Amino acid sequence: MHPLELAEFGPVIPVIVIHRVEDAVPMAQALVAGGVRVLEVTLRTPVALQCMEAIVRAVPEAIVGAGTVRSLADAKAARDAGCRFAVSPGYRSEIGRACRDLDLPLLPGVATSSEVMQANADGYFFLKFFPATAAGGIPMLKALAGPFGDVVFCPTGGITLESAPQFLSLPNVKVCGGSWLTPPDAVATGDWARITALALEASALRRG
Repeated sequence: MHPLELAEFGPVIPVIVIHRVEDAVPMAQALVAGGVRVLEVTLRTPVALQCMEAIVRAVPEAIVGAGTVRSLADAKAARDAGCRFAVSPGYRSEIGRACRDLDLPLLPGVATSSEVMQANADGYFFLKFFPATAAGGIPMLKALAGPFGDVVFCPTGGITLESAPQFLSLPNVKVCGGSWLTPPDAVATGDWARITALALEASALRRG
C-alpha cells in the first residue's frame, strides 16, 4: 500500500489512544460500522501493541496503522503486530529508511518547511502536518502550498468535527486526523453506539 491510498477510504483517520485491551476490538468494530476503516492506534500506552494485534485478528475490515512511531524499534514492533502503515509525529531519515527496509508505508510528521524538504529528499510527499492547529493551521498549509505544490498533507492535532471541513477544503489536504472520534468518556463507558455515530458524521464530511 502507498500511504496516499489511505486517503481513499474516507476523509478522516481517527487518532486512537487505548488504555485497555478489552476496548480495542469493540472500538474498532464501532468505527468500521460508521464507515471509518483506517485506524491509527498510537503507541502511547503500554497495551498499544496488544490492541493493534487484537484488532488485526478480529476486525479484518480495519486497516490498522501504528501512530507515534519514533524509532526503528517502534517501526519493527508495529510491523510485527500486523500494522499496514506507520505514522510518525516528526521526521528523521533513519525512520524513513527503517520503514522502507521493513516494507512498512510511512506517513511522516512535519511542522516546518525544513522538515518538508528533508522528507521530500527521502522520497516522501504525503506528509502528516502536526500539530496542525498549534503549528499554524490553515494559514500555514496555504503558505506551504506555494513552494511545495507537489506535496499533500494529512493535518492532525487540534482538529474538530467543526474545523475539519475547512482543512479538507484545501487543495493540498487529502485527509485529516482526529481524536474526536473516540472520546475518552465514551470509551470508558463502552458507549460504542456514540463512537459509531461520530464515525458516520466524519465519513460524511466532504473533501475539496
